[in-house]
Amino acid sequence: MKLKRRIRYYRLIWLKHDLPAGLSVFLVALPLCLGIALASGAPLYAGIISGIIGGIIVSIISSSALSVSGPAAGLSTVVMATIASSGDYSIFLLSVIIAGAFQIILGLFKLGVIANYFPSSVIKGMLAAIGIILISKQIPVAFGYDQPDFWSSGFLDLFSSSNIYNSIHNFNLHTSRGAIIITISSISVFPILSKYFPKRHTLLPAPLLAVIIGIIVNIIFGSVASYLSLKHTQLVNIPDNIFGKVSFPNFSKLFTLSIWKAGIVIGLLATLETLLCIEAIDKLDTSNRITPVNKELLAQGIGNMLCGLLGGIPITAVIVRGAANVDAGARTKLSSFTHGIFLLLSVLLIPFALNKIPYASLAAILLVTGYNLTKPKLYRSMLKLGMKQFLPFIITIIVILATDLLVGVSIGLLLSIFFIIQNNFTAEYKIQKRKQHATDIYYIKLNSMVTFLNKVNLKDALDKIPEYSVLTIDGSESRFIDYDILEIISEYSQKAHDRHIELHLMGIEKVNVTAIH
Repeated sequence: MKLKRRIRYYRLIWLKHDLPAGLSVFLVALPLCLGIALASGAPLYAGIISGIIGGIIVSIISSSALSVSGPAAGLSTVVMATIASSGDYSIFLLSVIIAGAFQIILGLFKLGVIANYFPSSVIKGMLAAIGIILISKQIPVAFGYDQPDFWSSGFLDLFSSSNIYNSIHNFNLHTSRGAIIITISSISVFPILSKYFPKRHTLLPAPLLAVIIGIIVNIIFGSVASYLSLKHTQLVNIPDNIFGKVSFPNFSKLFTLSIWKAGIVIGLLATLETLLCIEAIDKLDTSNRITPVNKELLAQGIGNMLCGLLGGIPITAVIVRGAANVDAGARTKLSSFTHGIFLLLSVLLIPFALNKIPYASLAAILLVTGYNLTKPKLYRSMLKLGMKQFLPFIITIIVILATDLLVGVSIGLLLSIFFIIQNNFTAEYKIQKRKQHATDIYYIKLNSMVTFLNKVNLKDALDKIPEYSVLTIDGSESRFIDYDILEIISEYSQKAHDRHIELHLMGIEKVNVTAIH
């Protein structure tokens, strides 16, 4: 009887809340799956496959009630670079499998707290750099290029003389006019909906409306202005039998070092994006449910391994889909599962409708996505926080644009650590000076925790105490004084005697320094 009541309860919840929420998320996710696959340089069907796996498989395993998984714009740049360096999509898929295995290991060893060790300034810098790269990669598609292969190089290479020449030489206004009009029409949807229809925004998702407008405009071109119609190479092309065209991983290259390196990078970035999204979605949950992060990593890892095995691109929990899910009134993870079922049905039943979508509309969606990641407001707010926040943020962006994501994040992290150490140097002791009867009186107050990181600065401060002074070093309120610090103070007591400095120690125990020589 209890089981029947429980089934009836969840059926009512699904019909009243999770079914309409799942439909709403599907309408948001469909164009994003296609657009992110496009931005990643992967086959378009790969984005749909990953969306289906994220919606169906991950939602079954995950304990998150409201998050939704699928292809993420934040991974598009590293995915594109990995596909290019691999030379073959089937080899790239090995990196996705390795990324999933890496996430499973993190989950099994309960390392879900890893995101807490990355400063927010570095993470914001990473996302802002991704936004810049995303915009730069979609500009040629937005202008009607149907074979923009020379734009798949690094960000700085976009401004090389050869690329600039090629872009001008290959630009044909006659064949690009229709795409440009569709791009502008699709982009205009976002500010109009946001400004004039904010309450209806979730009922009519802007990405879906952008795609619908692109399709309608191209149909109008075909009827009344055929010279503006898009070529078939400027439209989405998903095979009727999508599962018959899927690429599978080439396991003969499994032990290639570059594949493992790329897999670890993808796994780390996917983990960070997932954990940050989970934290944000949990804050939006009115029921105050907390997602167990280690189980979430297991779910994401299994999902990514399946994506690699079945020809998909990497997935994460995605804030755009999760927020849309919350706004649509979802109650349980059945809404995410439902959105995955809708994705599966769309490619099985209506692939012909998907093939009417202009690439220009998808580029417009990604241009807006990129802008939202790197808004001018973000730079102003980071600058207001001071140089110790702004410098890691802006340097992370610059280094990512000049090199790659891993190097940029690493440099930003090292710079943040430098500021922490620098702050530690100055925070763990204070020096006061006064004069009494023509004698210099110095007072050094050690704070609660004094570690070896303070060694260099403390030693330098002691060496600057002039002869014939009075010095007091007070450690009476310290909870911990590192042995290295005690050693320096003990050695200094002999120096003080030789320099006629009257030394007083409070709460500091001398150590036998001769024993270590």
